[in-house]
Amino acid sequence: MSSIKKLAGQTVWYGLSSIFGRFINYLLVPILTGILEVDEYGKISTLFVIAAFLNVVFTYGMETSYFRFSSLQPEQKVYNTVSTSIWISTVIFTAILLLFVSPIASFYELSKNPEYVTWIIWIVAFDTLAVLPFAKLRYEGRPRKYAFIKILNILINVGLVLFFFLICKKHYEKDVDSFFSGLYRPEIGLGYVIIANLIASGITLLLLAKELFKFRFELNQKFWKEIMHYSWPLIIVGFGGIINETIDRTMLVKLLPGTTQQNFTETGIYSANYKLAVLIVLFIQAFRLGAEPFFFKQSVNENAPRVYARVMKFFIIACCFCFLGVTLFLDIWKHFMNVNKHPEYESGLKIVAVLMVAKIFLGAYYNLSVWYKLTNRNLTGAWITLGGAAITILFNWIFIPIWGYMACAIATILCYGFMMVTSYLLGQKHYRIPYAWKKLVAYIVICILIFGLHQAFLLLGLNPWINRIVGLALIGVFTLLIVNVEKKEFQRLPYIGKYFSPKPA
Repeated sequence: MSSIKKLAGQTVWYGLSSIFGRFINYLLVPILTGILEVDEYGKISTLFVIAAFLNVVFTYGMETSYFRFSSLQPEQKVYNTVSTSIWISTVIFTAILLLFVSPIASFYELSKNPEYVTWIIWIVAFDTLAVLPFAKLRYEGRPRKYAFIKILNILINVGLVLFFFLICKKHYEKDVDSFFSGLYRPEIGLGYVIIANLIASGITLLLLAKELFKFRFELNQKFWKEIMHYSWPLIIVGFGGIINETIDRTMLVKLLPGTTQQNFTETGIYSANYKLAVLIVLFIQAFRLGAEPFFFKQSVNENAPRVYARVMKFFIIACCFCFLGVTLFLDIWKHFMNVNKHPEYESGLKIVAVLMVAKIFLGAYYNLSVWYKLTNRNLTGAWITLGGAAITILFNWIFIPIWGYMACAIATILCYGFMMVTSYLLGQKHYRIPYAWKKLVAYIVICILIFGLHQAFLLLGLNPWINRIVGLALIGVFTLLIVNVEKKEFQRLPYIGKYFSPKPA
């Protein structure tokens, strides 16, 4: 239990940085949706799709390789090799991409503002150099420093966005000759969102200077080739993951039958509602940050499979509560999209529950993927991810012209469902883990039924507060179910276990 307790403690810290950071960043949604037009918000989403793809190329699986080989070789030796490789490749990739800014901007319908793409490339470069220093903090079990830097990054980013749009822009509109108005140029427009991100990424890199330069520039070719043999399939895994997560935005712009502006508007609606899956996304992100080094370190223990199975159980239960916490109170969450000013965002609420179930599948897959990383079968993981990507692309290609962004949501759940089931079946053959899969599937199904029951209750058209009270009651019923079924598990947990233990006679 001590190992799970340690993972839980680290996840809390990683979660603190993710939740606080995302919450602050999430406050930008009503601000940006209020300032920017819906099609401009769609452009911002598209730009960060570019960044997501580039991040996979720039990092090429080195973060996971660092964790894997540090459990087998001296950590400093591994850190020296992977850091040297990342530095060399980042310089090369950045130089090459800067030569092709115009074609990239043209492909993404951004020819009028190619500088946006240039700034995104520099953000990716800075973020790539920060990947291994952050990984080192995670490996060494220093989540507090990790959380501090991540939170500060978000505060700087959000603070600068507010500064440019709420102060500089307003001064420019009132008095062109003022100091603050001189810092605002209307032709840059939404580019200030990217500039704020770029400055924040640069400051983050400076704060990681100690870890950043805590390596000796060396590249043992034999050892580097061994690492690359392990990591290159992870590039495919990363590409497949990014395709599954982001290509739907690009396909919406390209495949919807409307004008470019109309398509960007639909993309903006989809992207804003996609963010309502924030609770599960935050939890999965926090969990992954602690779980990846944890899984590799646990692999040397004899009872590792049982530990992995218990981690999966607690993970799914937490995801179920996240699902209910969002889907039963969508009438509250929708206000984060500034629906009063842009009521068209509300039309996308129908996809939220679908996306949240998809995220549960994705989180389960992250847990299940431990088998191929520990058995050095990363290529199998790559094929699984490519299968999911094929489902995403094919389904969206066929159905986006018919169903619009609803096709994207359905494709997401089909993709992650396929990846989850396939990884489980293959994993049980190569690295058997005793997952209580029947119980976990039952929990997910019950949550979906509760959501359906609540939706049916909403048809009565009662007062919103009555609907919310019913939502809380349904969460209470699910809580009692979990406590009753998992009572023995809760008794073994630190701190709260005493509340579930039978009282002495």
